[in-house]
Amino acid sequence: MSTTARFDRGHTDDLMAFLMASPSPYHAVATAAARLEKAGFARVRETDAWDGTAGGKYVLRGGAIVAWYVPEDAQPHTPFRIVGAHTDSPNLRVKPLPDTGAFGWRQVAVEIYGGTLLNTWLDRDLGLAGRITLRDGSHRLVNIDRALLRVPQLAVHLDRSANSDGLKLDRQRHMQPVWGLGEPTEGDLLGFVAEEAGVEAADIAGWDLMPHPVERPSYLGRDRELVAGPRMDNLLSVHAATAALAAVAESEGPLPYIPVLAAFDHEENGSQSDTGADGPLLGTVLERSVLSRGGSYEDRARALAGTVCLSSDTGHAVHPNYADRHDPTHHPRPNGGPILKVNVNMRYATDGSGRAAFAAACEKAGVPWQNFVSNNAMPCGTTIGPITAARHGIQTIDIGVAILSMHSARELCGADDPFLLANALVAFLEG
Repeated sequence: MSTTARFDRGHTDDLMAFLMASPSPYHAVATAAARLEKAGFARVRETDAWDGTAGGKYVLRGGAIVAWYVPEDAQPHTPFRIVGAHTDSPNLRVKPLPDTGAFGWRQVAVEIYGGTLLNTWLDRDLGLAGRITLRDGSHRLVNIDRALLRVPQLAVHLDRSANSDGLKLDRQRHMQPVWGLGEPTEGDLLGFVAEEAGVEAADIAGWDLMPHPVERPSYLGRDRELVAGPRMDNLLSVHAATAALAAVAESEGPLPYIPVLAAFDHEENGSQSDTGADGPLLGTVLERSVLSRGGSYEDRARALAGTVCLSSDTGHAVHPNYADRHDPTHHPRPNGGPILKVNVNMRYATDGSGRAAFAAACEKAGVPWQNFVSNNAMPCGTTIGPITAARHGIQTIDIGVAILSMHSARELCGADDPFLLANALVAFLEG
């Protein structure tokens, strides 16, 4: 394996720690930022004036982070190499009036976020995490990482057709978790969260809270060749990109590009927010980076014209029990390396030129890779890739890691694929 191959199974061990530390998008970006700071990156605030000094920098906005490393000899028109990902995962989100219940059960009112596999949230021990906003405008992260909530499934005795006809769940009536006994009282949940966070309940002005499974990620299989865990879609990519950016920043070789990590929120519901890929965050950061180094509009245009983005998101491994749902000639497998995602209708942004760029990075890193296309008879999902390409005019390539149980509360991937992806990202960012 080439000298750019910096990661091994220890990276996968670290991924599991990253998943546990990141039960919400807000925790994910805070965890990524802390790791980048250890590599010498410094936070810059959007409300401050930026300077053009070399080194690693990052911006936080809600559940999104954009980080970049400026080499000493970078010119204003130096192109960027971007790895894009997203921090959000399909889950349950607490409603504005959270306290509900019936028949002596205390419950929490939740809304369904993204394309969640609802049945995977049943009969699972759930904690509660996210952020609270205080009256002074400051934010406080909250992570109640113990068994607190549970969405109880109806017993088979009361639904005799569940196994024969399939489980049918009403998103409103059947997904409200229980968290105790007694009559619901307004302020119960927020009072509890305030106590856990060490603040006064009256000081909480807003909240973005979500249940999360408390079961730890784990290796699986006879030879521990698989990994099961929550939020791999898409914290697996965020973790790999963070590690790759830190590794490139700490390398001693010259960099022909400015390496960038762009991890957005709200991909699972369309990316249309101020922290989503369809918002202005990435474009603003790239433009300010050029201008802070004395660049002009012309320099910005030159930089973006030479920029390439890898949109890294999970994809589908061939399912042994549902092989007919996959394309008959494209069967990505666990531990076969990252996948190149192609859709001629531009649900993925990859074209032939992008394929060549990705293949070159994998070859440089000594990493195997695989092709992915959807079955023609099945609708194809999408990513931040086409959005990034269209919004910024940047050549974009869709890649990722093949997993099973996508959008489940607990997903499954090959144990080697996380570090194979990270090594490929290092080679790409190094140019």
